[in-house]
Amino acid sequence: MSEAEKTLTINEIYHSIQGESTWAGEPCVFVRLTFCDLRCNYCDTEYAFYEGKKQTLNAIAAAVAAFQCPLVEITGGEPLLQKNVLSLMTMLADAGHTVLLETSGAHDISRVDARVHRIMDLKTPGSGEVARNLFSNIEHLTQRDEVKFVIGSREDYEWSREQVERHGLAQRCRAVLFSPIFGRIDPREIVDWILADKLPVRFQLQMHKFIWAPTQKGV
Repeated sequence: MSEAEKTLTINEIYHSIQGESTWAGEPCVFVRLTFCDLRCNYCDTEYAFYEGKKQTLNAIAAAVAAFQCPLVEITGGEPLLQKNVLSLMTMLADAGHTVLLETSGAHDISRVDARVHRIMDLKTPGSGEVARNLFSNIEHLTQRDEVKFVIGSREDYEWSREQVERHGLAQRCRAVLFSPIFGRIDPREIVDWILADKLPVRFQLQMHKFIWAPTQKGV
């Protein structure tokens, strides 16, 4: 079987604006893969746990190309659960796309094509999945990559601050992102804490949840 004939189970492919990361606000094609082995208690894409259809890498790349948009994000679910995603990211990079990967901190990122910008979500205590973090991933991070912490409490914030400082993430990565759990914490609290501690991080809101309904798919 050729690379192009390999398959992935895809939940949805759509064109929107990037709502998070340093790429926020830019038009982007999202390729959402099915399946996830984490169950974060704030998850907003539970529909991607099981729903999806198999598509060849060729068909996926063609669907992306049809939007004529240079920026593409591979997301999920957890995209690294499907090994053929590595080939897809290489195909998209070969086609001239800027490729972003949204992944948890629970899966090995070392085999991802070096041209891909990896946005790695280290799970905080409040997620219920903090024990799943694969901290060996940190040594593979570069100035192309970003680390995200999703924060729902002071405990989450202090844990995140400790990781930033212990691992020198602000120096290692393109950006460190602090994001509130939507509806669980007043975003101003996190901003106040960042300013008080003079943390070298980027605060962010999920832009798409303010443009459309927070639960709307395909945006």
